[in-house]
Amino acid sequence: MGRKKKTSEKTNLIPGATGDWEVVIGLEVHAQVNSKSKLFSGASTKFGGEPNSHVSLVDAAMPGMLPVINEECVAQAVRTGLGLQAKINLKSVFDRKNYFYADLPQGYQISQFKQPIVGEGEIEIDVDGETKTIGIERLHLEQDAGKSIHDQHPDYSYVDLNRSGVALMEIVSRPDMRSSREAQAYVTKLRMILRYLETCDGDMDKGNMRADVNVSVRKPGDPLSTRCEIKNVNSIRFIGQAIEAEARRQIDVVEDGGEVSQETRLFDPKTGETRSMRSKEEAHDYRYFPDPDLLPLEFTQEYVEELKRGLPELPDEKKKRFIKSFGLSDYDAGVLVAERASANYFEAVLSCLKNSKRDGKLAANWVINELFGRLNKENMGIEESPVSAEQLGGLVNLIGSDEISGKIGKDLFEIVWSEGGDPAEIVEQRGMKQVTDTGAIEKTVEEVMAANPDKVSMVKDKPSMIGWFVGQVMKASGGKANPKAVNEVLKKKLGIS
Repeated sequence: MGRKKKTSEKTNLIPGATGDWEVVIGLEVHAQVNSKSKLFSGASTKFGGEPNSHVSLVDAAMPGMLPVINEECVAQAVRTGLGLQAKINLKSVFDRKNYFYADLPQGYQISQFKQPIVGEGEIEIDVDGETKTIGIERLHLEQDAGKSIHDQHPDYSYVDLNRSGVALMEIVSRPDMRSSREAQAYVTKLRMILRYLETCDGDMDKGNMRADVNVSVRKPGDPLSTRCEIKNVNSIRFIGQAIEAEARRQIDVVEDGGEVSQETRLFDPKTGETRSMRSKEEAHDYRYFPDPDLLPLEFTQEYVEELKRGLPELPDEKKKRFIKSFGLSDYDAGVLVAERASANYFEAVLSCLKNSKRDGKLAANWVINELFGRLNKENMGIEESPVSAEQLGGLVNLIGSDEISGKIGKDLFEIVWSEGGDPAEIVEQRGMKQVTDTGAIEKTVEEVMAANPDKVSMVKDKPSMIGWFVGQVMKASGGKANPKAVNEVLKKKLGIS
């Protein structure tokens, strides 16, 4: 696929003793498939069970046990491929990836090598206001390994097979990223897409999404050089730190006259450094061959089209629609679509508006500034909001129809947040309606002018002082006067055109 690249590569160069260096980054993201059972067995994928409580005979590699493909995991992989604008392969093959470790009971991992379920795709990222397209090389399905536990006894290690056989999507990018910020933006965007599709929950704290980060450095324009892989980085912040630390390490090695060795490394967040784990294996080291217990995976184009019809609107499309339909800024639309739950809340607010075309931007301001601001302050998620979408929509309707001012709206928001209730009823019961009666406003204006003759004489030479009068009138009316009407009356009374 053709890839747009608008970002200036020059801004991403890293200074060194011998000149500028360019960092080249590719990512292999492992995303746990949202499914109730494992890739080849009916065992539960639920997080947090007692050790070895979610293990079938297949997961434990008992003799004679044969794997059976989980159809929902296949569907989730296809949905993800469609969300990544990728080629869906109607025929794919499962292979055995052979290596030995205590938490891999079979002595091999069932994965996909030459014929994955999803081929090339792409993701658009935004960094510093510039758009760049990152290529996706492939997405393949594979089973997760178990977990080795080393810290419960000084003389023993324990093995928990609860994760053994859990379905993973390994999403492999092209080496298209040139800075830690681009890599972080890529993972953030990928996580957003997966969560919209509901194919992976993206919970990096639980290890449900983690990245192997491939880093190399070169002089601008030189061929690609030797890369190192940083394994299992489970936070977007750590991905950025690991890239910067590893790039600097490799630059120092080369500038000191050494050579970078191809190896697998680990990132230590405590020291902010990467450390060697083992030499990097090549594909032939794993002796891949087709799994004899599994037939090739085949499905029809009609099956793919059926899944495509069920996809939700994805963040990029939703963002464009918000900008076009409601005149939102790129930034505000981006904030609203960052999480599917936030976008759904905003859409629910819009559905409550009497005039969404007129008040859509106003609603976005209230959702982003007042609601999100308060939720962040209280360390709460959108699902925990005491103010429902219907209540916030009602509040916006009152402002949009000039029944209350923005200032009164903030007081009303506080009441709804703390006490609940219908905004329209609260306004009626507590006498919070905005004063639009021109006669009443004129009376207040005249009182303010009479109390401040010196300011009246000054305003004709300095028309900007009208703002001071507006403030005084609003204060005298308890914030209930319609600001627009106040401005019009003041201009008339003060003789300002």
